[in-house]
Amino acid sequence: MVGLAPILFALLLGLPIFAYILVQIFFVALHDHKNPAKNLPPGSMGWPLFGETLGFLKPHCSNTLGSFLQQHCSRYGKVFKSNLFGSPTIVSCDLELNAFILQNEEKLFQASYPKPIHGILGKHSLLTVTGELHRKLRNIGVSFIATSKSSPDFLHWVQKLSISMMESWNGCEQVFFYKQTKAFTLRLMVNHLLSVKPDEPLASRILQDFETYMTGFVSLPLNILGTAYARAVKARARLSFSVKEIMTERRKWKASGQLRGGEEDFLDVILSKQSLTDEEIVSIVLDIMLGGYETTATLMSLIVYFLGHAPIAFHKLKEEHQTIRENKKDGELLNWEDYKKMDFTDYVIYEGMRCGNVVKFVHRKALVDVKFKEFLIPSGWKVLPIFTGAHMDPDLHENPTEFDPWRWINNFKEMSKKVTVFGGGSRLCPGAELAKVVISFFLHHLILSYRWKTKSDDCPLAYPYVQFRRGLLLEIEPAASDQQEKENKSI
Repeated sequence: MVGLAPILFALLLGLPIFAYILVQIFFVALHDHKNPAKNLPPGSMGWPLFGETLGFLKPHCSNTLGSFLQQHCSRYGKVFKSNLFGSPTIVSCDLELNAFILQNEEKLFQASYPKPIHGILGKHSLLTVTGELHRKLRNIGVSFIATSKSSPDFLHWVQKLSISMMESWNGCEQVFFYKQTKAFTLRLMVNHLLSVKPDEPLASRILQDFETYMTGFVSLPLNILGTAYARAVKARARLSFSVKEIMTERRKWKASGQLRGGEEDFLDVILSKQSLTDEEIVSIVLDIMLGGYETTATLMSLIVYFLGHAPIAFHKLKEEHQTIRENKKDGELLNWEDYKKMDFTDYVIYEGMRCGNVVKFVHRKALVDVKFKEFLIPSGWKVLPIFTGAHMDPDLHENPTEFDPWRWINNFKEMSKKVTVFGGGSRLCPGAELAKVVISFFLHHLILSYRWKTKSDDCPLAYPYVQFRRGLLLEIEPAASDQQEKENKSI
């Protein structure tokens, strides 16, 4: 039965993907024949055709390297060759090489995601576009996000939704946190980007389509009726249609000379950019929605998971937020100045990213032959910088699998050089600061409202995108009052 595995896998992938992989292999083999590579890193190419992809994608706890990388790094070192996603690949768990790859974007390396991902993201996604188009679309997103993070209206909306979630848990003993926090972040982003309120039918429709859209990222790329991938492609088309409907309505308002009312949102901003096509506008809206929804919700969930296992960090964080609340009037919400005082909260967020690994790796391709130290990376080969490799490296971090925010307190600059929590180079995450504000304000209301425990087997798993075995099922109870806390400490 072992010998049938590659054949069965090929059939599951479907003939279009199978043909694509064969073409890839043919051209790479031709390249290798003409230009035999010397000084390649050591490694194993695995099965014919499909290489070691199944082993590489095998689910594992996201705060570990996983058995595939652990075994390969032990055997070959932090840089090794493999055959992944139908292409010969250099895999790097080396901090220095990863930084070199990210800093040489569009010079020596270029984003190069598997073709099936393009079917879901569309041809104008920030994740896949390169060159001038990437710079243009990214700059638009960065400029809006920069003003959003300190906007009083945005901060008020974050807290309004946070408080609403806390109140919805009154009387509950258990909550599926990951699902609820994804609904929270998507409602936040849909309102902020498109001014669609949570109680509107359109908001529910977008939420449902986005769930289907995300499922396609971790499915076999088989575009046949009924598969998760095919459903994701259709969900993306429906999301595109929904955004275009809103765009049409906005243009009608503008043509009639009427004011829409309310604060200017992201769609208003980019509709004023005459250089963008409708497809580019849709893509950038969906990209920012994707980042603000999925990755922010995942990081929030990871932090809540780790805090559930780190009582000292939980109480330190609670003390910081109690101090901030004590300086507020009854019912007064947080503001930008309060956010800037949340130092320990910042360390918790960074440690949550390092320890939980929201993004495990990115796809790159060598544009030319690249020499790095004693190794050669041939032109046309895929390159996978594995961020988890540096994050879990015992040579860089003491007890790397432990959630320890204190490692950042007196060593923030040095720690920042040893991790890649928000990417790097020209593709540094444009929404990083906005995500930190959202998480900080949400944690403020959560920490002061509840205590929680997690199920022992509900660890975060890399699929390779982070999931929770039970959906992060929390056992919750109301947080003790300040007076109760003092009484507990005195006993």
